[in-house]
Amino acid sequence: MHSAFSTAPAGEAVPITLVAGAAWETTGATLDDHARRFAEANGFAAKAGQYLALPAANGEVSHVLFGLGDTAGRSRDPFLAGKLPGLLPAGTFRFANATDDMHLATLAFALGSYRFGRYRKADAPKARLVPPDGVDVADISRMADAAALARDLINTPANDMGPEELAAAAQNLAQRFGASFNCITGDDLKQGNFPLIHAVGMASPRAPRLIDMSWGDPAHPKVTLVGKGVCFDTGGVDLKPATGMLIMKKDMGGAANVLALALMVMDAKLKVRLRVLIPAVENAVAGNAFRPLDIFPSRKGLSVEIGNTDAEGRLVLADALTLACEDKPDLLIDLGTLTGAARVALGPDIPPFYTSDERLARDLASWAEAENDPLWRMPLWPAYDAWLDSKVADINNAPSGGFAGSITCALFLQRFVEATTSWLHVDIYGWTPAAKPARPEGGECQAARAIYRLLDERYG
Repeated sequence: MHSAFSTAPAGEAVPITLVAGAAWETTGATLDDHARRFAEANGFAAKAGQYLALPAANGEVSHVLFGLGDTAGRSRDPFLAGKLPGLLPAGTFRFANATDDMHLATLAFALGSYRFGRYRKADAPKARLVPPDGVDVADISRMADAAALARDLINTPANDMGPEELAAAAQNLAQRFGASFNCITGDDLKQGNFPLIHAVGMASPRAPRLIDMSWGDPAHPKVTLVGKGVCFDTGGVDLKPATGMLIMKKDMGGAANVLALALMVMDAKLKVRLRVLIPAVENAVAGNAFRPLDIFPSRKGLSVEIGNTDAEGRLVLADALTLACEDKPDLLIDLGTLTGAARVALGPDIPPFYTSDERLARDLASWAEAENDPLWRMPLWPAYDAWLDSKVADINNAPSGGFAGSITCALFLQRFVEATTSWLHVDIYGWTPAAKPARPEGGECQAARAIYRLLDERYG
């Protein structure tokens, strides 16, 4: 059970009444005269996120009111209860009434209890929630644990989260669940025919590597996850400006979220043969860094012209996707913090996803909405594929012109995926720029919960 939850009897917990704005008058009338007058004197009106602790005669908290605002409004946040851990005093609490979705309210409480405390003492919330009846607390706990893993990995700065440390985190997860683990490092990547992964990572003193983890019954359907693990991205020779480089410790967010997804799959014991592939590199600047207009072979056999060294994520994913397809998975999923174009189009909260599998697209969109893990489908637009053409190689990694950057990235990756493979590509941001309920500022778990629920539905 997640540390945000308590096993205490519900009768010993302080009740939290969740109050919609339109229901405050009715709810207020059910309170005793002292409590109602206290609420009125403090201006409680059940506005979204409004909090009020009602005192008992001895001065202790006897009841908590928490406003949900206009629950029918377009701006309603299903994770509003994620504010509570930062508001409540130490103690044990319970929801006294049901909202439209107690699963999301309970999950939000757990997600909102997260604090990153590796480098300084964090004021971790001391409030604990007795989970409501009918809520699958084990499922919520694994989601919250997975989110904490992704957030911790992304929030750790690059000096402590390089390719080696990312591999160690993956190995620790593998050991926890009895998965097999292998890692190809440095020049062995070249010998093993992973030329693009080697090219991107060769300028860093911290050797690039390909992490390969497998778990589950080989007789079960094969699900392969590929995560972009660029532990820091300077942009390479096409150097980013300082503002663009500032949070590039998060450029391994795809790997972090793939590991979070793997945690959920393994902890739930889904009936899959799971494989996790993470190309872990640092895109550094040095005399031996790869350059614009360099041409490299790929594992697929396609020659790749470098249009921009800052489009490195798709290069390392290309070799990993090729390897994944050699195993003929039933479902292939890749996650990566790949394009600024996706953020311009959809902002930081809504990652675009790409697939040619219509059923997969429908199922994923449904679970994204149900789990408040927003995703939006974008097209693999065939007409733009020609933009990837090179005059001197089979393909260019970054076409000039600047249009449809997220789509052309997806089309580039599609060139390395077998046409018969059910494939999903998600262009995540992996970061919350400003804190919101259940989503502290910093590294974020995106798409993993929605994909986990889809896999659970298919293979649970």
